[in-house]
Amino acid sequence: MKLILATRNHGKIVELQRIIAEIMPDVELVGTDSFPDLADVEETEDSFIGNALLKAHAVAKATGLPAIADDSGLSVNSLNGAPGIFSARYAGTHGDDLANLNKVLSNMDGVTDRSAAFHCAAAFAKPDGFEIVVEAKLHGRLTTAPIGDDGFGYDPIFIPDGFEITTAQMSPVQKDQISHRGMAFRALIQKALNAL
Repeated sequence: MKLILATRNHGKIVELQRIIAEIMPDVELVGTDSFPDLADVEETEDSFIGNALLKAHAVAKATGLPAIADDSGLSVNSLNGAPGIFSARYAGTHGDDLANLNKVLSNMDGVTDRSAAFHCAAAFAKPDGFEIVVEAKLHGRLTTAPIGDDGFGYDPIFIPDGFEITTAQMSPVQKDQISHRGMAFRALIQKALNAL
């Protein structure tokens, strides 16, 4: 069975292929980069859930295949929840991970409360309009400088609660077990199994 992942983000595709293969090894997960004529879906909603559903429905409708999507981000308590739904474009350019995390670090310079959380809303949609959505959070704290070479996004500056290393220092398997995206997509796939 083919399932379309509503993203062109290579890091996210690789991560979700690992996570979903644990539950559904017979599913072929394909990113929207395999559909060059498919326009990117603009995130116009004001919540992670809204954006995840928007993307899943748009891709399912455009391809005629079941689709999954997520909207994920980092919320920092001392920044009143920012970058939040703007995490991928916090520094102005969508997908510039280094610029985004450097802007967060700059805004947090000298701030002692470094508590933060990764959020993930994961959505499943079928071309007929059927939908499922789940949310997950991973709480932690921010470092004062990037540490680690694995992962993507804000991983080099995020230490999950109960750990002393960033998510960028974890092995992919270790990160998948605790991450907001791993939790959300494992729950989503379990719920979606009955709909497939």
